[in-house]
Order: sequence, then C-alpha cells, then structure tokens
Amino acid sequence: MLQAQVFLWAYILLFFPASIVAQGLGVNWGVIASHPLDPKIVVNILKDNGIKKVKLFHAEHDILTALSGTDIEVMVGIPNHSLESLSEKYSVAQAWVKANITAYMGKKGVNFKYVAVGNEPFLAAYNGTYNNLTLPAMKNILKALNEAGVGKDIKVSTPLNGDVYITPTYKPSDGIFRHDLADIMNGICEFLHKNNAAFIVNIYPFLNLYQNPGFPEPYAFFDNDDSNSMDDHGVKYRSVLDANIDTLVAALKVSNFSGIPIIVGEVGWPTDGNIYATTKNAKKFYNGLLKRMTKNEGTPLRPKQYPDVYMFSLLDEDLKSIDPGMFERHWGIFSFDGQPKFPLDLSGKGQNKRLVGGKNVTYMEKQWCVYNKAASNQKDLAVKVAWACNNTDCTTLVPAASCSGMGIDMNASVAFNMYYQMANQTKAACDFEGLAKIVKRDPSNGTCRFPIMIKTIQTTSNSSASAPKSSRSSTFSSSTSHSPFQTHSPSPSSSPFHSPLLIFQIFVGIFTIWFV
Repeated sequence: MLQAQVFLWAYILLFFPASIVAQGLGVNWGVIASHPLDPKIVVNILKDNGIKKVKLFHAEHDILTALSGTDIEVMVGIPNHSLESLSEKYSVAQAWVKANITAYMGKKGVNFKYVAVGNEPFLAAYNGTYNNLTLPAMKNILKALNEAGVGKDIKVSTPLNGDVYITPTYKPSDGIFRHDLADIMNGICEFLHKNNAAFIVNIYPFLNLYQNPGFPEPYAFFDNDDSNSMDDHGVKYRSVLDANIDTLVAALKVSNFSGIPIIVGEVGWPTDGNIYATTKNAKKFYNGLLKRMTKNEGTPLRPKQYPDVYMFSLLDEDLKSIDPGMFERHWGIFSFDGQPKFPLDLSGKGQNKRLVGGKNVTYMEKQWCVYNKAASNQKDLAVKVAWACNNTDCTTLVPAASCSGMGIDMNASVAFNMYYQMANQTKAACDFEGLAKIVKRDPSNGTCRFPIMIKTIQTTSNSSASAPKSSRSSTFSSSTSHSPFQTHSPSPSSSPFHSPLLIFQIFVGIFTIWFV
C-alpha cells in the first residue's frame, strides 16, 4: 500500500504542472526592452509557473516560434498604426493572417485563441484617428481568418480602455458608453455578439490612486471594510476593479448586449518609480485579485463568473516611455532578467510561494560602473548625470523610488551604472571624463539594486515600431471628470527614447540642491 502511494505521488510530480494558477489567469508579455530575454527562456517561465494564457502586443517570429508546440493559449495583437491599411484593403488582412497566424499553425503550432485588433484605439488623445478604422479592420481580419478555415477557433476583438464607458452618478449600475462613442460601441458590440467574442477592457486601479489626490488607497485593493466602499443602491463595492467591471456590465446591458463575455486584458501594479509603486503594494494587489478569481463569485452585476484576467505585466521593460509616469518601466512581476520580484501564489490560495524564475540566463561580467569621487572635475557632475539619465533608465532615482534619497555618491553611481549596463559594459561607457570608474564589488545598498545586464540574442523584434504611442499623460483628465472608475492603460509605447527635458530638469535640480 505504501509503495503504491509513493508511486502515485511520484507520478503526479512528474506528469502534472509544478504550479497551479487561478482559472482564467493570463499575462501580458511586452518586449520594449534594451536587452529582451530569450523567448525560449520566457516560455519556460510561463510553463514552470503554470501560466496557460499569454497576450502579445504584436506578432514576433521568435516569440511565436518559442510558443509553438506548447498548449499556451495566445492572444496576438495588431498595433494601431496598421488599422488604416487593414480597414481599407482586404488583401492586407489576408497577408497578415497568412504571415502571422496560418504560418504558425499545424500539429506543433501556436495555440491561437484571439486576435486583438488595435490597442485602446478610442483614447480621447487620439482625437478620433482610429474611430472609423477599428471595426472595418476587425471585420477584414475575421473574414481572412474564416477564409483560412480558422475563424471558428480564433476570435477577433479589440482591447479598449476603461474610458469608453462612464457613469454619470458614480454608481456602477448607471454605467453607459461615452456619448461620442455610442454608435461606434454599438457596432463593436454587435460584432462581438454575432461572433461569440469577448469585450476586452484594460483597467488599472493603480492609476486611479496615482491620478486622483484623495482617492482612498484601500479602495484600489480588495477585501476592504465599508468605510472604503462604494454604495450602489445597497450593494457594496469594496474594490475599484469590481466597480469598474460592473460599470461596463451596466453599459453593455443598456446597449442590449448583456450577454457578451468580458476579459480584463490588462491589470497590474508597478513596483518602482512612485510612492505607491512598491513590491509590497504589488504583492497585496495581486494576492487580492487572485483570491477574487479563485473564489469565482463574480461581481454584483455578473455573479458566479469572474472575468478572465491578463496580468500586466510579465517582465519589466526599460525602454517604455515614461511620459505617463516614472513607474512605466516597472510593471513586471519578474524583473528584466526573468527573476521574480516577490513571492506570489498564482493559485489564489494566499500561500507565500516563490515564482519560478528564468533558467540559464546569461549575464555580462560581474562588474559595475560607479561615481569616482577622486575625479578633479566635480563641477561637471550634475551635467554628466543628467546626460546619462537622458540616455538610460533613471526611474529608480525619482522621489520615493527604490534608490532615492541615498546621497550624491549613490545617485550618480546609479545613473552611470545603468548607462554602462545598457551599453553592454563597453569600457567607453564608464568614463564620463573621469567621473566614473569600473568596480568588481556590487555597490547595491538596501532597496537600491545595481543590476548586471543580460546577454541577449539577436531577434527579429520590431516592437518599438509596432506598439502604439503612449498617450496617457495627455488623457488623464478625459474620463475622471465623469467617473472614478475610468483608467488609462500603460500600453506599450512606440518610443524607445526617454524624456530628455523632463529627466534633465529633475536631475539638474537634485544636484543643484546638493551642491548649493
């Protein structure tokens, strides 16, 4: 009997996944990074952690190849800049499906489930650029999928921002679609209903907290008491995420499309670059979210079925635009090298489990670039640091971030080292006219970590050209005047550049204060 039990457990350990995740859980995989992690390593991270759904912002050969032969369900995106050609020429849609879908299908192909046409195309900041292009593009893609014989298995939708709906009374049950989008949303919903596809919405409780002074912090999380809840005709909402979802549910009902399923295409919490962006808060948010998903009680207006949810994001991306906020490069539950940032039980059971990190990651030499206090030209330090930050990632230095407030030596070293690492540790990248030097001892201190860059493979990625330009910095107020539930999503940005003027002003200001 004992031998049989031992054999049974051995069989389970060998043939069943090491990790069990909450039903309906997926993750966004973005690649706006100076040194993208090998896609094969990333796919193994997904498999090792039991994640069976992934959302891509655009089709990339190396990523799709790595996903081939796995059972991971794939939602692949089409960037906004392709909407015009897709809407005007059916042949473009045919070519896209042939190159990015059917080319990767077969016995050991990619398990495609959705094509996401565009990304938040109706943001107010786009001034209607994509309003009349999105639905025609969706129709052409679906037609091409049907022609290829895969339209029944692969659904077509478009990820929308939470600002497409509002609630004039602040109550979720009074949700309606934005008046200026009413006809467009009716067409989108009719398309989704007819083709049994889901309404995909991106929701960010963190941004409610970040954008709105006075927003109750507990309401951005879960399991709060009535003092931090929203009362909607006797129904208590204790999290802004649930309230946001039900605002959409109400809007769909008003439009006579109450049966359309909902997918939360992006939701997450950053870990650096802002006072609220910490690993502690990220862990708290995800634990609450996963617990809600595991209970599967749904929301008040759609009980017994919580939506599928795609966490944003899998990995940090050090080339994302920081226009929306300094936290933009820190959304990953894993750091840029595929290592977990904090314990997280994806099953939603609240156990203090450590995620399985990337294996066989190849790093550059164990050496760092730091500030040289012995240099003679100290008066040039502020300008050199500002220049370094204009050309690298200094988001850990802003107030309340992980490396802030540690003095001139540490701050200068952070800037110099980030530039040095992102420049592949070339000797010339650690000079700054003598103000920097290479050291072999790790200068990390407390929360301030000095990374070593990974060696990266040459990929066919076109991420910087394919992803839509981030526009949240100019749209923060477009929806919050009507509802506390609307959020603007940290979608990938097309720009690999930083924000030179902004960074320069921040760091020249900091160093001016230090030297006065």
